[in-house]
This record gives sequence, C-alpha cells and structure tokens, in this order.
Amino acid sequence: MITAAAVAGCTAARASATSSIAATAAYVQVPSSAGATTVGYLDIRNNGSASDELLSVTTSVGGTVQLRAPDSANVSPVVMRTVPDIDIPAGTMVQLVPNSYHLLITGAKPLVDGKDITLSLKFAHAGTVTVLALVTNPNNGGGSYFLN
Repeated sequence: MITAAAVAGCTAARASATSSIAATAAYVQVPSSAGATTVGYLDIRNNGSASDELLSVTTSVGGTVQLRAPDSANVSPVVMRTVPDIDIPAGTMVQLVPNSYHLLITGAKPLVDGKDITLSLKFAHAGTVTVLALVTNPNNGGGSYFLN
C-alpha cells in the first residue's frame, strides 16, 4: 500500500506537452458516510510566464466539486467560502491543503481507501489537466497533507 500511495500521490499530469501547468500529490479523503461531503487536496505548479486560473474540477466518481478558500486571513477558527476560481500565478506552486484552498466534493459515488480516482482540472488558459488522486482514510493514518 505504501508503494501505491507513493505512486498515486506523486503522479504529475499536464494538459499537453506545451502546458505550463502540472498537478501533483493529489488525494481525497474517504467521507464519513457514503455520499457525504469530503475534501480533496493537491499541488498545482505553474511553470509558465503567465498566470492562470483553476476554474472547475470534475471527478471520475461524479458528484459536485466546489473550489474553497479561507474567508479571511489569520482568523481562528478558519471560515471557508466557495470561490469562482483559484489564481495560479506564473512561476509558483499553489498548494490546496487543509485550512486553505481545497476542493469540497459532494454527492460522489462511494470512495474506497487505497484506490485512485481521476480529477479533471479545468484552467482558463491551460485547458484540462487530469491527475490521479489517492483515496485515503484519516481514521487509519491516511489523508494527511504530510503525504505531500
């Protein structure tokens, strides 16, 4: 299982050979009950000279994906809000991690710990980038952003 986690969690994906966007280290937590809301995390690197925006995400297990961001900086507890896009500045890596930008997934088919799902990320300029996301269960030691 460690090998599967290493391979799935580190699979990089690009829209095309000329795309400047790469997505890596993706994982999704098993929800507390089937069909319940869960979260997804990943790293998005923009190796280009122009910024881009993540506009939407779909999954291979259906459901609805919302882009989420903190409502205010340096406030506790962290209050999240849905945003229309996530800016990916040129020459940077944006991490979708707990208490920051992340994916909120609702209504997906059952997720199985240790299996992969596909995330399709739609960008304003780079088009669609797909990446494998490892399904992890935080109750048995998986699902930590320390996997990244």
